[in-house]
Amino acid sequence: MTNKSKTLYTGMTDNLERRVYEHREKLVGGFTKRYNITKLVYYETTSNVLTAIEREKQIKGWIRRKKIALVEAMNPQWRDLSEGWFGDAIFINE
Repeated sequence: MTNKSKTLYTGMTDNLERRVYEHREKLVGGFTKRYNITKLVYYETTSNVLTAIEREKQIKGWIRRKKIALVEAMNPQWRDLSEGWFGDAIFINE
């Protein structure tokens, strides 16, 4: 995820839609709230939680240039991949 300044955040979740909503609505304190990280620009999926944790750690260990290359390979315009997910509806936290 990112913001207007392209500050990058990497995280892992079992529910991407819920997690993006939490970041957008500032429901979770910390880095994403402090830096207004609200835009989903890249994601990967797996059904294996251990694989997801390993991948998150791997990406977090990369230099910024490599992270940017990863995003731009899939999303060169840095468009918000979650655009239109929520509309005006209220998301009910499960």
